[in-house]
Amino acid sequence: MSSTACSKNSAIRIVVTPGEPAGVGPDLALALATRSFPGIHLTICADPALLAARGRELGLPRIDVDGRDLSAAEALCIEPIPLRVPVRRGHPDPANAPYVLACLDRAVDGCRAGEFDALVTGPIQKSTINAAGIPFTGHTEYLALRTGGARPVMVLCNESLRIALVTTHLPLRLVPQAVTSAAVEETIDIVWRTLRDHYGIPAPTVAVLGLNPHAGENGALGTEERDRIEPAIERLRARGLRLIGPLSADTAFLPARRAVVDAYVAMYHDQALPVIKTLGFGTAVNVTFGLPIIRTSVDHGTALELAGTGRADSGSVLAAIAEAARLVTARRAARS
Repeated sequence: MSSTACSKNSAIRIVVTPGEPAGVGPDLALALATRSFPGIHLTICADPALLAARGRELGLPRIDVDGRDLSAAEALCIEPIPLRVPVRRGHPDPANAPYVLACLDRAVDGCRAGEFDALVTGPIQKSTINAAGIPFTGHTEYLALRTGGARPVMVLCNESLRIALVTTHLPLRLVPQAVTSAAVEETIDIVWRTLRDHYGIPAPTVAVLGLNPHAGENGALGTEERDRIEPAIERLRARGLRLIGPLSADTAFLPARRAVVDAYVAMYHDQALPVIKTLGFGTAVNVTFGLPIIRTSVDHGTALELAGTGRADSGSVLAAIAEAARLVTARRAARS
């Protein structure tokens, strides 16, 4: 069944890309077929034969492979995208890298055309896409290029914590030069405005981390805070933004601090993501701020060893769908 045939104007229309076909993405797509999503219509961009084969591996009831129905759930439909080569679960094949991107491209184009209200992405295997000779650093950067977003901001969220990143998938040795004052200022500004405009927080409080241990300790352990991060914070404070920092990352996430902060801005990937994944792995959601489309994602990787075993946890994809729906509802309310 085509996504257009499945959709209803009053429903929230969410398109899902399962990601790496040899990982748990297809398992998660199949898990969606067993649940009800009142007011939400889901479309899965995937090869129907892949889903049917994975369903057989999981011992699920027979699933049609002609692209018409994934299950008896009326609100769940397939947008068929053909695989390039057969899939062996747990073993990514670079030959299917174009398939992964084709699913993503179809979903993004549908969001931009107004066919879908939001995109939820499953986990991808970046190394496999690169092995196919396709330069690829991650979903966040790819979506920015596809949509023309000026600066995509990767944000991990759970019920009690939001952490945004100034830099994303960079080798650690390249991070200091990428933490420019302009990058810090733009990231904080996007986070603050998104919290205000899409999360209903009139005057957000944003905490900004330093780059160095102890936030540079007055220049003794590095000067990036003094030369780049602090000036960016001061320029935004002059515009009325409520900001804290730069803070030392080793104490920034203590409960007393988290209780008064609406979001954190971290300088690099592993400075902050271990915190949120430790506090709520499997329930956190990756949200991209700064794009012209709504995009959320799971907080985990492809889990190749779990593919087809029935042990994949669907908690994060369900949370990603719920967050996408909440953001769509807020956007509709703002436009009405």
